[in-house]
Amino acid sequence: MKDFVFGTATAAYQIEGAYEKDGRGLSVWDTFSHTKGKTEKGQTGDIACDHYHRWENDFDLLKDLGVDAYRFSISWSRILPEGIGKVNYKGVDFYKRLVDGLLKRNVTPWCTLFHWDLPQKLQDIGGFANRDILGWFSEYTELFLNEISDGIDNICVVNEPCVYATHGHVKGVHAPGLKDFKAYNATVHHLNLVMASAYRQIKSFSKDKNVGSTYCYTVTEPATKSEKDILAAEIAEAYEHGNYFEPLFNGKYPNISSKDIEPFVRDGDMNTIKNQYDYIGIQHYMPFYARYDENEALNVNRDFTHTKPDLPRNSFGWTVEPVVFYNALKNMKDKYNNPPLFITENGTAWYDKLDTDGRVHDSFRIEYLENYISEMFKAKEHGVDIRGYFEWSLLDNYEWAAGYDQRFGLIYVDYEDDLKRIPKDSFYWYKKFIKNYKEHTLTKKAS
Repeated sequence: MKDFVFGTATAAYQIEGAYEKDGRGLSVWDTFSHTKGKTEKGQTGDIACDHYHRWENDFDLLKDLGVDAYRFSISWSRILPEGIGKVNYKGVDFYKRLVDGLLKRNVTPWCTLFHWDLPQKLQDIGGFANRDILGWFSEYTELFLNEISDGIDNICVVNEPCVYATHGHVKGVHAPGLKDFKAYNATVHHLNLVMASAYRQIKSFSKDKNVGSTYCYTVTEPATKSEKDILAAEIAEAYEHGNYFEPLFNGKYPNISSKDIEPFVRDGDMNTIKNQYDYIGIQHYMPFYARYDENEALNVNRDFTHTKPDLPRNSFGWTVEPVVFYNALKNMKDKYNNPPLFITENGTAWYDKLDTDGRVHDSFRIEYLENYISEMFKAKEHGVDIRGYFEWSLLDNYEWAAGYDQRFGLIYVDYEDDLKRIPKDSFYWYKKFIKNYKEHTLTKKAS
């Protein structure tokens, strides 16, 4: 593995499109986005960036960017239209082409197995709230290993389990759109079991695969010093981070949430979950200021308006506070015995527009990346075991329930003009940054 890996990332439903093409089955996100009132302007990922048909051009841009690695995800329902059973080999062949295309361009594939797009047929029989997900996911993983994994040495099992569980099963703002606390608690535990079981399955297939999952991680603070806001921060910390890291590192659930999850825990489960990883993927965008609010799920409001109002915010309203990135990474080292980390997502959304010169001048994003990457390397210098950084995202894409207005890409996608790809100023900044980093590293080694 390279001394330090630089990459960028995408997810299947957000970029591929071709949602009914070549035998693909429906996912929960197809159902959710086609349900009136669930997404911004009723927008769907039916076409998205049409990466399914334009991947070669996208990969040529990826090569030009000069990254070492590219993190993408597989659409489960593209290769198993009903989640289990009959295989769709047209879908399998598509992902084989992606892997070959990356290797041909000397870009290392990083593959995510589950980035929130569960086959709808499996959701119809309970989804992740049904413990049978362990068998379903095992069948999916076996297909991946036997048919697609050749050339893929780095695997992410699940992307951001906390978001999938909370947004999809308590808040109802993401697919599958539930507001069911019992389903949430079952889903949390089954996600942890799936991540651990798939880890064991993949390592049994090939001990050389580098396997982990990616987790949201930030610093959680109360919005004020009131007792209620302090409680809200404790709740947020437990449900956002503790429900996943405590089982993984310590073999138990947090005290604040354990009583609700315990009914779904069977003998041996916690031993199955503990310490099953080669690396931890960290996804970081912003701090978490928790305000107690009885009208919100779990009584927690992620306060963007009142806390530190003088700080800059991106187009989502998320607070930009780079030092929090350093603090979060340092906290991972101090609290969880310094596990190997890859920053598998970090980036920002902005109001990107084509200028009259045909360029996209996204200075806000460049400043964000400069400052956050600087804080990351400061954490690395202070002993945090950080081994790579993946900027989110390669392309502007379908930002889930927020639709297409929120642009995270290094490459502008012109949704009004045949989905043209236009590298932004940040694309060229990141390209130069990587080149300079590598040249500096080579110079240091030579001396």
